[in-house]
Amino acid sequence: MRITFAIVLLLLARNVSATTDSLIHKRVIYKVADTSSLHLDIFYAPGALKQKNNTALVFIHGGGWAYGSPSEFYGACRRYAMAGAITFSVQYRLSKDSKGNVPIAGITPVECVKDARSAMRWVREHASEFSIDPQKIVVGGQSVGGHLSYATAYIDQHNEATDNLNVSPMPNAIISYSGTANCMEAWCDMLLGEKRNQIWSISPAHNVKKGMPPTLAFHGKEDNIVPLWTVQFFKNDTEKLGNHFEFVTYEGRKHYLGMGNKTYSNLFDEEILQKTDDFLRRLGFLK
Repeated sequence: MRITFAIVLLLLARNVSATTDSLIHKRVIYKVADTSSLHLDIFYAPGALKQKNNTALVFIHGGGWAYGSPSEFYGACRRYAMAGAITFSVQYRLSKDSKGNVPIAGITPVECVKDARSAMRWVREHASEFSIDPQKIVVGGQSVGGHLSYATAYIDQHNEATDNLNVSPMPNAIISYSGTANCMEAWCDMLLGEKRNQIWSISPAHNVKKGMPPTLAFHGKEDNIVPLWTVQFFKNDTEKLGNHFEFVTYEGRKHYLGMGNKTYSNLFDEEILQKTDDFLRRLGFLK
């Protein structure tokens, strides 16, 4: 009896768990790459699946393509799930081994881009299961999570061979928190290794084009990781092609816009999320 009860608890913990705020938290495998099974953490209110035309918010964590965890966006996922959205936090391959060595062969920012695009395809392909309107899928991320968010729209050259290319990874809106737009920097070059000649192909700033989703970007003027001017140039170039790009900057703030805010893993604060709310409402994606 004890063994059976333990198994039941384990299954509940791995598959579905009701949080203290009555949200449902599921974990699904969206892709198997090499020997890695990559998952999405999904959050939604119990009654959300009975609604129609839900908005999906897909969040991608930062960490320099080698660090970080989907758990960093759990706070934001819960917040927006309570507001009626279906929210996702993406796990992707990291260029780090179990001993913390960076980089590791075979996993570069190129693979991270492929994973982000695969995750978006999974969400769009399974939209009906969560009553999601496929025209209301938003992607957002922090730091290189911002880069990977941009990559789902701007970078067409890199797709997983096992992906269904008939399903578009293109989001309907992009939100960036201290996001990387220009990959021409030493850390990315080092991680790419033998693929360093592909650095141009994964850099959103070097692949601007027409018809990109409306974007909202937040950035600290004292960002010591992603220089403000790199995003400003990206904004200017993409706007010249007719794309909508809103840029909110903060005096005195560095890379972690919500430094000291444990609820949101230092990524942002409630004021920034309220500006995010306003953006989503204007698009008709949030009630």
